[in-house]
Formats: sequence, C-alpha cells, structure tokens
Amino acid sequence: MGLFSTINIAATGMSAERLRTDVISNNIANASTTETQEGGPFKRSRVVLASRKDSPDFRTAYLPGFMDEGAGNGVEVKAIEVDNSPSRLVWDPTHPNAIVSGPNAGYVEYPNVNIVNEMVDLISASRAYEANASVIQGSKEMFIKALDIGRV
Repeated sequence: MGLFSTINIAATGMSAERLRTDVISNNIANASTTETQEGGPFKRSRVVLASRKDSPDFRTAYLPGFMDEGAGNGVEVKAIEVDNSPSRLVWDPTHPNAIVSGPNAGYVEYPNVNIVNEMVDLISASRAYEANASVIQGSKEMFIKALDIGRV
C-alpha cells in the first residue's frame, strides 16, 4: 500500500457517508410531504454503496487466494434508490390530499418514511464519518512519527 492509500480510502468513506447524511436528512425533512411535483406522497430514498476495486494491492494471509479479492480502494456510491414500499394511510377526511373515492376514501397517503429508522441510519452515518476521520488523523500522526524517527 502506498503512503497515502489509507487517507484516500478513508476519504472515499467520508464522502459516501456525507452523501448518506444528506439523503437521510432529505427523507426526514419530507416525512410528512403528501404531495410532490411528480404526484403522490414523497418516497424515501437510500444510498447504495459498494467497494471500489480499481486495483486491489493488499491481500490477507488468512484467506485462500480464490476467496481474497483484496482490500480494494475504498467505497463508491453505486446508486441512490427510491424505496417503493407502500405509503402509510392515515384517516383524515378533512386533509386537502385525502382520497375522495374508493375503499380508501377519507385516508391520506403519507410518505413511507419511518423517523426512528431514519434517525438510526443518521447516527450510523455520523459514526462511520467519525471513524473515517479518526483513520485520517491516525495516519497523519503515524507519518509525523515516521518523520521524527528519520530526523534522528
């Protein structure tokens, strides 16, 4: 591994977690949006991450060769997917977006956003961001110590 590989890998993680935080924040902000420009209630989004395998250069001694694809070069965002799970139906016939006719008349379709799950995901993204920041800080400290050893 190169001198700055650790920092580069952690930086990709920080970038991905920042995007996750933005998407989760958008989900929370729209948790009660019953009408969007596309029509219908807001649909929850989620970030899909995958390891970047541009040129893995580190292999572990503990796995057989056919199982070890290398550590990779960080993480990348594959997609931002829309969750198409069903919307929540809430009885409120006075709401302007209430369903007028049919078996669900009087109900309002609310987004499929669960605030508790979103908050747990937000804490997870925040902790992952902090962990990557700690890796960068540890790498910087290790580089400084190596330079100090070289001065002697």
